[in-house]
Amino acid sequence: MSARHADASLQELAHAYGVSTEYVTDRGGRVTVAADTLVAVLASCGVDASTPEAARRALAARRAADTDRLLPACVVARAGSAVPLRLPPGAEVRVALEGGGETGPAAPLPPGAHVLHAVAGRRRASAPLLSVPERVPVPERRAWGFLVQLYSVLSRRSWGMGDLADLAELASWSGRALGAGFVQLGPLHAVEPGPLPDPSPYRPSSRRFADPMHVRVEDVPEYRYLEGEARRAVDSCAARARALNERVLSGAALIDREAVRALKHEALRRVYEVPLAPGRRAALEAFVAREGEDLTDFATWCALAEVHGGAWRSWPEGLRDPRSPRVAEARRELAGAVAFHRWLAWITDEQLAGAQRAAKDAGMNIGLVHDLAVGVAPEGADAWTLQHCLAGRMSVGAPPDDFNRLGQDWGQPPWRPDALAAEGYRPLAGLLRAGLRHAGALRVDHVMGLFRLWWVPEGRPPSEGTYVRYDAEAMLGVLLLEAHRAGAVVIGEDLGTVERGVREELAARGVLGTSVQRFEYLGGSEGRHGPLPPQQWRTNCLATLTTHDLPTTAAWLSGEHVDLRARLGLLTRPEPEEKAQAAAERDGWLAELRRLDLLPDAGGEVVALHRFLTRTPSTLLGVWLPDATGDRRPQNLPGTAGVHPNWRLPVADRHGRPVPLEDLPGHPHVQAVTRVFTDGEPHGTRTEERDVRPGPCSA
Repeated sequence: MSARHADASLQELAHAYGVSTEYVTDRGGRVTVAADTLVAVLASCGVDASTPEAARRALAARRAADTDRLLPACVVARAGSAVPLRLPPGAEVRVALEGGGETGPAAPLPPGAHVLHAVAGRRRASAPLLSVPERVPVPERRAWGFLVQLYSVLSRRSWGMGDLADLAELASWSGRALGAGFVQLGPLHAVEPGPLPDPSPYRPSSRRFADPMHVRVEDVPEYRYLEGEARRAVDSCAARARALNERVLSGAALIDREAVRALKHEALRRVYEVPLAPGRRAALEAFVAREGEDLTDFATWCALAEVHGGAWRSWPEGLRDPRSPRVAEARRELAGAVAFHRWLAWITDEQLAGAQRAAKDAGMNIGLVHDLAVGVAPEGADAWTLQHCLAGRMSVGAPPDDFNRLGQDWGQPPWRPDALAAEGYRPLAGLLRAGLRHAGALRVDHVMGLFRLWWVPEGRPPSEGTYVRYDAEAMLGVLLLEAHRAGAVVIGEDLGTVERGVREELAARGVLGTSVQRFEYLGGSEGRHGPLPPQQWRTNCLATLTTHDLPTTAAWLSGEHVDLRARLGLLTRPEPEEKAQAAAERDGWLAELRRLDLLPDAGGEVVALHRFLTRTPSTLLGVWLPDATGDRRPQNLPGTAGVHPNWRLPVADRHGRPVPLEDLPGHPHVQAVTRVFTDGEPHGTRTEERDVRPGPCSA
């Protein structure tokens, strides 16, 4: 299609679907979006704007539909308030409550997913009505905790990567012995089968279910009843896995998720054959009933992927639609495999619940903090199941900015705002509910995506994308509703370019932000007028020194992160300039530590920086576990798939020697860092103070 100017009809049509026709860059410049981009984005939402005439017809149809509609696709109200409606005079309205019963639209509504019914003359309509909390509560008292990527935390009992039993041990030890209030995890979402060229946990197959490769096989109750050849087969898998584990812990091998998953699946298929006792059978059936169609679809996709591969767009045509008769037939043919994958989801859920119990039993006031990735792989289970709610031939990303002058394409299909609203936001609610089920808090990656996302048309560079807006009142409302149901805290990852007003709205609704030392400067991270003094940091946030996508603190202090990027050809400026800026940045922070009399510190600069965090008013304080061990290697170096071992490194010491979970309590550097958060307060001390004050953290 040849390029064309975006005329008034195309622009109005784009606005009607939330598609931005211009945007402001991170430097304040205004960019007009190309007409071809608008046409492509609209097409992904089922709107033909390929010619000026087509755009005018689509606009006329949209106006007519808006005029004829008695109710919006979905209505959102704040709990305790009347329903905001504009209806013809004399219209009759009633609300069917989620828990049963009816009420009128003027009555205060309890939180929940209700249904609104309206009658005006001969016109009748029904629409989902979401009654959402005004806000969710922030933690009642200050807490600190470890931030970890679970695969990297191996014990000597692991099968080649950290698992849910290791997580339970980490939570139990840090809660009981150190007074930690939480453990924050990377995503545990299910991944695609087959080779993983970039095994990022932020590119999952499904955000709805956790991956069974996190299971500790020996902790499945039926394992103890294995006999004969089945016992020998599972013992063989365990021996091979332990050999792999020893190689990783000795530093001779990287974490190999594909090998771990293959061994666990082989073993778990044998464990699955052990008959369930009546109580266990009833528990499985209750789980299957609770998860319903979502679980059936996920298990069906897994079974089909074993036969046809993980790329569902290449499956036989009749299998590409989860609601097709051919899929129903295949589900019957593959009933055994579908049942196996349902069982895998169940035992994974059981062990997730066990890890959260261990955290709470250890005295943690929050416990596990799960992580919700921003999207899913385009050929994965969720993309197959929810394809009617996702924009085809589109990818989520970021526009060009100072972090990446070319922009970013994350390779994940975005939600369609119109389709999500038509579904009453149930798909979003389902995955949020799953993430919150065994958690005291949920971290939402790129939380700004509840307001708008950068869409990149397939085959085009990220610079040729545009923002698409969502109904933030609904998107955020669903998040708060599910957090309210779970009694959980919400943490928003709000780093990078954030639209004006977004952080303020999130804070007003009780969503904690994320503050990272590397970005906290007077005048903002771009101005870099000196480190932000601790008393000026945000109160309602999770404060930490670094993240999984940034250099460890030891590497940042030494300047090794610049050397690494130089070796990999990632520098955008001459190496001396990069090193000079990195040194100036570090020296500025060291000067701030001296100003606060935090240097010299017996534990060194890393310990002093963590002590700086305790001087801030931040509600939650996070310790990146590799920082506590002195690790100098980044878990992930964005944009380096194939040249850096992203997502495959075990937690290690300053020499690169892996540190097993069992050795953490006695590790001198771990002891020095964690002492920062426990000095002056006995382990296990509990306080009911609701205000958050700087200083050591309580459980």
